[in-house]
Amino acid sequence: MEVTETLNEGLKRKLKVVVPAATLEQSLADKLAEFARTARIPGFRPGKVPVSHLKKVHGKAVMAEVIQTSIETGTGQALEQHNLKPAYQPEISLTEDPDEINKIIDGNADLEYSLSFEIVPDIKIKDFKGLKAQKHVIEVEDAQIDDALANLSAQYKDFDGEDKGGKAEDGDQVTISFVGKVDGKEFEGGAAEDVPLVLGSNSFIPGFEEQLVGKAKGDETTVKVTFPEDYQAEHLAGKDAEFSVTVSQVSAPKDVPLDDEFAKNLGLESLEKLREAISGRIAEEYNEMSNAKLKRDVLDFLDSEYKFELPSKLVDSEFEQIWKTLEQQMESEKKTFADEDTTEEEARKEYMAIAERRVRLGLVLGTIGEEAKVTIEEQEMEQALMDKARQFPGQEQQVFEFYKKTPEAMMELRGPIFEQKVVDYIVGSIELPEKKVSRDEMMAILEDSEEEAAPKKKATKKVAKKPAKKAAKKPAAKKAAKKADK
Repeated sequence: MEVTETLNEGLKRKLKVVVPAATLEQSLADKLAEFARTARIPGFRPGKVPVSHLKKVHGKAVMAEVIQTSIETGTGQALEQHNLKPAYQPEISLTEDPDEINKIIDGNADLEYSLSFEIVPDIKIKDFKGLKAQKHVIEVEDAQIDDALANLSAQYKDFDGEDKGGKAEDGDQVTISFVGKVDGKEFEGGAAEDVPLVLGSNSFIPGFEEQLVGKAKGDETTVKVTFPEDYQAEHLAGKDAEFSVTVSQVSAPKDVPLDDEFAKNLGLESLEKLREAISGRIAEEYNEMSNAKLKRDVLDFLDSEYKFELPSKLVDSEFEQIWKTLEQQMESEKKTFADEDTTEEEARKEYMAIAERRVRLGLVLGTIGEEAKVTIEEQEMEQALMDKARQFPGQEQQVFEFYKKTPEAMMELRGPIFEQKVVDYIVGSIELPEKKVSRDEMMAILEDSEEEAAPKKKATKKVAKKPAKKAAKKPAAKKAAKKADK
């Protein structure tokens, strides 16, 4: 095999690879000989089929396999021979002339093809002394636990069995019967009787519950709504509907006492144990907030420290993904760039800068991780896969099977784990003083950090800017109870 470099400009490289016809013929002969040992063809005893006969019958098909294998193995050898590390899978080009292809298959011409790609830039990793970061520590206060308990209690509230005698308010439970129609016709699943519905729970179609506020026992009303565009039943998605609703009862919520009995109903020994579980969960969320800020500081530092030529194809690919997300979002919200006080040209510039940052940081983190010998254990990948599967209740097995069969999907799971481990390695290499802050101060710090990182224009903020994680009161309590129950 002969390899010649035909292009060397910046990061761009092009190699010409020539595999002699004699080499292909030898590979073909070896493959046919192997085939002959097991071939079963009428008229011949097993393993006694002449190679010449196999070549006559199957020669072209086997040669096509030989050529494919030669390209695959030759590509790796060519890159190794020239000590090149491509930034992505090289583009392979070979003749499309039918006559030339037939000559190669017939063994009358050498196999010639070219490899076009960009190499990973040579990145010299610096020390991390210039990284001035700190670990923000947020203490969990009793008042926050009390608020979380109150929200948890509200989720498990009960209702009086009798009608409260009056108009329904937000938070009340109404018992209703209804019949739904689209285009004047009843639709499947659009009717039910004696259905309990807590107003404000957002259990029904958007706009439905609000129209029942102010209704009383015995009232009949028509509720007009529009099914969401992404409604699971496609034949109803985006359709206007009318529901004839009869209210048979309005019940007021009853306060649930926060005592040991309440805690036991959630699977904990006592109210004190429930408070401890909630405190632990809130502390975890606060730690996630602190780590998010710390990671942002590390990435900002690396972005400012390293400037080098980027593989254009990687940048273009990253940009296209970001831009597609933006277009889909703006289309769903029926927005234009003018609505967001920007232009498409300005938005493209901002998103290109984001794409460049992501590619630059990916290459830097990859190099640091390689030098630090950062590895990902199998159990870490399994945990990531389990976490992903939990996002699709009822479809966990399908999710497992999809990821196990799709290497590209597994790589997507691997990326964030590797990135975080490299960030942890960097943080472990510097002095990291701690600073105590309140929850509100931490929220302000995160918001300021995100505002600085996000593009200036509204149209691009929504996609480029990730919202700061809040220490949500209700979820924290709910998660703590579930976690302690396991």
